[in-house]
This record gives sequence, structure tokens and C-alpha cells, in this order.
Amino acid sequence: MRTILSTLALFSLCGLCAQEYVPTYGRELPRGELLVYPSAEAAEAADGGNNRYFTRLTEWSLEENNRFSTNFTVPFAWANRQVLLHVGRSTGDYEVLVNDRPAAYVADGNSPAEFNITKLTHEGRNKVEIRVVQPSPTAPLESWKENPEPMLGGIWLLSQPTMRIRDVVTKTRVGENGFATAEVAIAVKSEALNPRTSRIHYQLIAPSGENAAAGFKDLTLEMRGEDTVRFLARIPANELWTPELPTQYILRLKTQHEGRYVEFAELRMGFREVAVSEGRLLLNGQPITLRVREVPGSLDENAIANLREAGYNTFRLQPGPVSEEFLEYCDEQGVCVIAQAPIDTSRSGDSRRKEGNPSNDPAWKEAYIERALNSYHTTKRHPSVVAFSLATRSSNGINLYESYLKMKQLGEQRPFIYPEAGGEWNSDQLLLE
Repeated sequence: MRTILSTLALFSLCGLCAQEYVPTYGRELPRGELLVYPSAEAAEAADGGNNRYFTRLTEWSLEENNRFSTNFTVPFAWANRQVLLHVGRSTGDYEVLVNDRPAAYVADGNSPAEFNITKLTHEGRNKVEIRVVQPSPTAPLESWKENPEPMLGGIWLLSQPTMRIRDVVTKTRVGENGFATAEVAIAVKSEALNPRTSRIHYQLIAPSGENAAAGFKDLTLEMRGEDTVRFLARIPANELWTPELPTQYILRLKTQHEGRYVEFAELRMGFREVAVSEGRLLLNGQPITLRVREVPGSLDENAIANLREAGYNTFRLQPGPVSEEFLEYCDEQGVCVIAQAPIDTSRSGDSRRKEGNPSNDPAWKEAYIERALNSYHTTKRHPSVVAFSLATRSSNGINLYESYLKMKQLGEQRPFIYPEAGGEWNSDQLLLE
């Protein structure tokens, strides 16, 4: 019934009318970009090309009603594994169909989304179709857009084992003895219908090439369960990530099931502690002056280097998609980032009355919270990301209050700000130049 209603919402209204808002469903929990490989050598090379467990989908046909479609192959090597579809971005809300069967609907095309399509696929040739909704139901939240042409980007298929690495996050606490303690948390998820045990191996490599930590843990998960493997590492103060010295470690992971290695991953990790005191950002306990430039999340490496040379040490992102390459460049060049939830409602004006700005309309609460959470979870692993902005140029109201409260439940030390809050309580105080 839900699928029928969503389909009616997509196609029953004429192109000149506003579409009905449909909440997101059928998507995996948001996470930072995580690719897995069939061997340690392939994970270390990480050249971005196709491999046994990874296929980019680049050839698409565009048909009527903004329908993008392509064919893909599920090889025999993916048997008894999960098939995940990753969509990096879209110009609007979109519906996903696999082999002509509805799979999901996404109400935030600015953030990456992943879908477990295992049950909708079969070995051999398959078809995926993505229908971009025009006009977008969430257009009132996206004032920076002007009648965008339907477009998709960053789409791939990823095969992971039934018990798989779902996400990786870190926390760092600076001590008074010249060292910091880094906690690395590896979220592991099982899609099995019975208890399953796998061994999770980890190796954290310092810039010197020595092991900062190494080991493994045998983890048993119940039916479709999830748990976290944690380990601690001692990080010298001179190897913490800072704008002056953006040091990064290498984290190597592999999972082993019944004696056989089933996935490998390699990530770059920077460790630093972020806090706020009297409006000043503290990085590893030391105050830092944030010289801010507003930029799109698509700048290339040279543009980032030029702005850094011009004296800017912090980028506040404009609303819209953020490329993983952009964040990696900021990690490498030591530029701080304020991640921006894709919300700009300036075209609706500042009125908080009924039918005024969406920020004070409870009907949009779920959409506001979803976009804030998407922005947080897809960027949180990067050491360059030191703060999160809930919206920009969007008046203020109940939805931004609720977004702030929801984000505060995450137990995150980094600040959540809304500079246009006008002194109201739903913004952490942070001095920006």
C-alpha cells in the first residue's frame, strides 16, 4: 500500500504543481564512504577502479518522466553476500526500482544513500531504475537551486559479506602526559537469519610505519544483529591532526569467517580532539581562530590550496552535495570544515506564521532532522570536519529546535551551529571570522 501511495504521489500531479512530500524509506543507515576489496593488496592500492566486489555504474539511459536506467551483472562470486547500491547524489527526490520492483524512496538527493538490494537481485543480468521527481517535493528546502535538470552522480554496486563492516568512527581524548587516547569503533552488522560468528582483524599504522595498535576480536551476532568492536591507541601529541601538521594514520581492517577472509578495507584516519570554550574552538586543547570562507563542497585540490594560501583555514560549506574527494583534500591540506546540512529556505521569507517559512512548519520536521543527520553521519569520520551547521538562511523555528535537540543526543563534542538563529538557544556559540 505504501508503494502504491508513493507512486501516485510521484506521477498523478502535473509537472507545474508541487509534488506531495514523501519521507525517505528503504535506505540503509547513513555512513561515511566505505569501500571493501577482495585482498589486502587491492585495499592498499584503492585505485577507485572496478574489482571483484565493486562496480561503478556509469552508462545510463534517460527516458521519459526523468527515469534513469541501466543494467548490471551480479556475478557468481557474490553468492551468499550482500548487494549494496550506492547513489552519491541527485538533483531531487528519487525512487529506486530494481528489476521493476520498488526498493526505496529518498527525500534528500544531496547526501549519499545506500540500499541493500540483495533480495531484489539474482545472479546474472539485472536492471536498476532511478526516477527523479520533478518538481522536487523538497524544493521549499532548497532555495539555492533554480530549476535543475534531472541528474545523478556517484553510483556504484558494492558486495559485502553477510556479516559485514557497516561503519567506522573515532573519538580522541588529549591527556596531560604528551599523549592522546584514540578510540576506534568498528560497527559490524549481520544480515543472517541465525547467529553468526566472524573474526574482525584491525591494524592501525602510524606515519612511521609502526603499529599503533593491532589485534582481532571474535564477534557473534544474533539474527540481523549489530554490535561494535572497539580498540584504543596511544597517539603522541606531535602526531595529532592539526591545520599546521595534518597527520593521518592508516587503518586496515579485514573480516574472517570460518577461516576464510571475506573482505578487506583501508581507511585514512586523523586523530584530534575538538571542544568549544567561551565561543572559541579548541583543537587538541588549544584555541584556534577560524578564518572562514564559504565554498561549495566540490572544490578541487588546487582551489583548496589557493584559498589556504590566501589565509583561510576554515571552509563553511554551501548547501548541496559534498564530494568525498573534497573532504579528503581538506584532511590532507589541514583545512577545517564546517559541514552544512542541505537546507536553505530563504525563498520562503522570514515569517513564522502559517504557510510562512518551513522552519516553523511541523509538517517539515522529519525532513529537517533527516538532512541534519545525513550531513553529520556522512562526514563525521573526517578529521577536517570540526563543526556542523543545521541550515543556512532559513529563519528559525520548531524544526531547527528539534534538529538541534536530535543532534545533541549523539554525544558529539563538535559544535552544532545555526548562525542565523538570532541568539536563540538552538545554536552552539562559535566565533567565526
